Amino acid sequence: MNKGTDIAIPADPNDPEDFNVTVAALERAHMGRRIRKLRNRLGMGQQEFAQAFGISASSIRQYEMGRHMPPPAVRAYLKVIEAEPDMVRRVMAG
Repeated sequence: MNKGTDIAIPADPNDPEDFNVTVAALERAHMGRRIRKLRNRLGMGQQEFAQAFGISASSIRQYEMGRHMPPPAVRAYLKVIEAEPDMVRRVMAG
């Protein structure tokens, strides 16, 4: 299986503006939603979240829009933030 080319949602042949959605694009969209929900749960804007947790604001934007998938280390870090946001803030504050 090649996630980059495997089609998760085929384009509607009756809609000339529709397009195929790949498995990889769907995974990026789900990750973006997960990050946005985490950020909203913490009551933070993108810039505030980025500064608090040491991830660039432009990366947060790209992840949330589903343009890029965070690398594995960032995905692991986001899981830690999800589980223990206050502890991570304390560690990052230094």
